[in-house]
Amino acid sequence: MDDDAELLARWREGDRRAGEQLFERYFKTLARFFRNKGSDRMDDLIQQTVLGLLEASASFRAEGSFRSFVFGVAYNVLRNHYRAQRRDDAHLDFGETSVFDLAPDAHELIAHAQEQRLLLQGLRRIPLEHQVLLELYFWEPLGAAEIAAALGVPEGTVRTRIRRAKALLQQALAELSADRALLESTISNLDDWARALRRG
Repeated sequence: MDDDAELLARWREGDRRAGEQLFERYFKTLARFFRNKGSDRMDDLIQQTVLGLLEASASFRAEGSFRSFVFGVAYNVLRNHYRAQRRDDAHLDFGETSVFDLAPDAHELIAHAQEQRLLLQGLRRIPLEHQVLLELYFWEPLGAAEIAAALGVPEGTVRTRIRRAKALLQQALAELSADRALLESTISNLDDWARALRRG
């Protein structure tokens, strides 16, 4: 099996099959990343990300994680997508804006269990920057160093933001659920729900 960085290099040199292999390898991962972001253009965003990998391939450093590189490109594609939708608002702060704010009509949830629905609703209520951090940390699962590389911020900043994101998620979950037992099981089983959604 070819290394991802090797496939990218071959694709950059004109090997279409190498590009197709990268697309096949990362389709499910990227679908999972974009699925809960409130856009009905998931397939387009995945294609833009894969093409973005080719465009940004010169900036990929072999000593870095290829997955971090992929998620860095995907996050930029997502941000550009929402910025393009809000041309009237030149400054869109993803540290403050949630998917609910960006697409309040996008409430179709991907899970059927109560805990998963609550978790996904909670994730959609927190700022997009924090949602992305938690999803990369729990769903993919990337470590703080890989997330830092993907988002272009220091590792210490990622650790701080993950703690803050967890607190915001707990607050959002508490606001969404009057059922104390459901709330506690969702929070205490965050790792389990993330694993279940990762498989889905």
